[in-house]
Amino acid sequence: MGDNVIPLHKNPEPSDESGPVTTLTVVPEPAPVRPVPLWVRSGRAVRTAVTHESTKATGRAVVRHGLYTVNGGRIVARRTWDGRTGSRYERYMRAAEAAGNMELAAEWEERLQRFRDARHRRRMDLLHSPLDVAKGAAVGAGMGVGVLVALGIVMALNTHEVGDVFTPLSATIEFIGALIRIVQIVWGPAITIGPFLALLALWSVGRKQHAAPQWALPANVRSGEGEPITPSIVVKALRDLGIPALRNAIKEMGDAGASMLGPIRIAGCGVEVDVTLPSGVATNEVQARRRKLAENLTRHEHEVFIMIPAAARTVRLWIADSGALDEPIGPSPLVTDQTMTANYKTGKAPWGRNLRGDAAELSVYQRHMLVTGRSNQGKTASLRSVALWLALDKSVQFWIADLKGVGDWSMFDGVAQVLIEGPSDDHVIQATEMVEDAVEEMNRRIEVRRTDPTAVFPPLIVLVDEAQVAFMCPVVGEDKRPYGGAKATSRYFMAVRKIHNQGRAVDVLMWQGTQDPTDQNLPKLVREGAHTRASLVLGTETQSRMALGDKAVDDGAAPHLLRQGLDKGTLVVASDGIEMPAGQSFITVRTHFIGDEPAAEIAERAKALRDGVTTLRVVEQGEERDALADIAAVIGDASRLRTNEVLKRLHALDPKAYGDQWTNDRLKALLEEHGEEPKKSHGVMVVHRDHVLRALANRDAEGSASAAE
Repeated sequence: MGDNVIPLHKNPEPSDESGPVTTLTVVPEPAPVRPVPLWVRSGRAVRTAVTHESTKATGRAVVRHGLYTVNGGRIVARRTWDGRTGSRYERYMRAAEAAGNMELAAEWEERLQRFRDARHRRRMDLLHSPLDVAKGAAVGAGMGVGVLVALGIVMALNTHEVGDVFTPLSATIEFIGALIRIVQIVWGPAITIGPFLALLALWSVGRKQHAAPQWALPANVRSGEGEPITPSIVVKALRDLGIPALRNAIKEMGDAGASMLGPIRIAGCGVEVDVTLPSGVATNEVQARRRKLAENLTRHEHEVFIMIPAAARTVRLWIADSGALDEPIGPSPLVTDQTMTANYKTGKAPWGRNLRGDAAELSVYQRHMLVTGRSNQGKTASLRSVALWLALDKSVQFWIADLKGVGDWSMFDGVAQVLIEGPSDDHVIQATEMVEDAVEEMNRRIEVRRTDPTAVFPPLIVLVDEAQVAFMCPVVGEDKRPYGGAKATSRYFMAVRKIHNQGRAVDVLMWQGTQDPTDQNLPKLVREGAHTRASLVLGTETQSRMALGDKAVDDGAAPHLLRQGLDKGTLVVASDGIEMPAGQSFITVRTHFIGDEPAAEIAERAKALRDGVTTLRVVEQGEERDALADIAAVIGDASRLRTNEVLKRLHALDPKAYGDQWTNDRLKALLEEHGEEPKKSHGVMVVHRDHVLRALANRDAEGSASAAE
């Protein structure tokens, strides 16, 4: 043990030596927790028990099966009443009158009269029936006794016993007595069990008809998954829309409310039915309640489409099978059919499938096109698929400006005469000059046509993707005219308007793709100049009207009700170039998606049809590029990108300048030269935007220092 001594008692004499002072804080013991009162604990226990899911399920089951029996009795009573009275015919007659079909109403009135005459004859027959029954019973009994006695005589002759004459008669009497004893034995239990059997029968009727509130029904019945659409379901859904005039009219029709409905037809992955609304109900009142109607039909809002056909007071409902719209529609015929060709004048592009499941094909002959929608919903893919089909007609020329510049249209190198790719103001200037050149070509063709009315020109497609970038461009030219904007001084706007006004006459067509339409990035005169207007999902009804026009939206077109991210590639199209039902002003198309690799293969087939096209990219390919600035441009607003993605975007920006010689090592060496380098993130080499900006700053600083020296 050590020599240190630890005192165990307090030293009463103060010490002159100064030592460390320790402050002790006395922490009081926590107050004892007050017990929870019994009534609080009991209330919590009762609340837990009442709100438990098992309790709720049990309660729903009790209510459900109880109402099955009650409402089953009501249904049986109603059926019995209908069978014994003429109320059924009266309801049908009122329904026909409400629908304005007086001929059908007169037919039901005639049937009601025949039913009443037959019932009257049956009642008159009952006055004579007791006497007839008595006579028939007496005659039947006498004949039965005679037959039994005759049978006994035959037996007596055979056995030579006189007593056998009454043997059949006595056997019959004994049999009747046995039946009476069996009835006496069974009667008591039957009286006891009979009411329970009757209740069971009523419960069965109510269960088959789901005669209980929705909240009390089982989950699989409430969801309606896979439940077929029947006239009664449609009528009930319309009745519960909350339109008083419609509800009252259906109540007057009774069960014959289905007279409003046309035949329910199989239409693709759903069904279609025309509903003739009663007097006093407007079609837009039903359109405004699309979500409620869909939920009444146990569908999601995007699974029910309401259209206005040519017939007056009629709405056309298309109701999808549950979940069917989330299933893919299959590859494009452009991908599967390697022998497919195109014809600008007589052919139609295989764009996708309509809601009926039929092929949706688009004619582009002398039609300007506008495709809009939110970002990353398939706008470029849907526009590109039409262009790829048309590229298979070797007579068609393409001038393309892709103002996104990430390679979505790079496969048209060798197909298009002009291909501009990039989002900068310089690219907008080049795209504007391209459209102005198309105006000059249009004017040249018009002059030729004046001197030679039979002159034929190759179709010229002037295509600008991400056109909102051009409309929003702030650059002003040397002539003081802005490139962007929506005024008469705007160069891009006026060039597009001129092509819209006269281009189709000489086959110079303007195709545009744009995002989130507004009056600033898609002027009214431009959007209304397009013959084919198509829209993916949008944010508001106002944008839908901008994209498709008031007529289509008033008739039920609703791209703003499509689902962001889930309905990619689903277009609402207003065009006379696509087949749609008579009187309908729009159609919904689920377009085929063609990926980059299949698109490149189709483009190669298009190149093989041509004798060779030299694509002008406007920016000379031999000029020296600023690689650091290009890297910063392709990264954009992203905080970091994988090195292989950066290389891919550089190649799309300028394939010749950033070809196969550009590798990860070259990219790394460029950044290291200016004090930065790619780093790994989760095991993958990435380029950080901040690092590139610092490298640019370092280079500029080095250049300034060199100039100062």
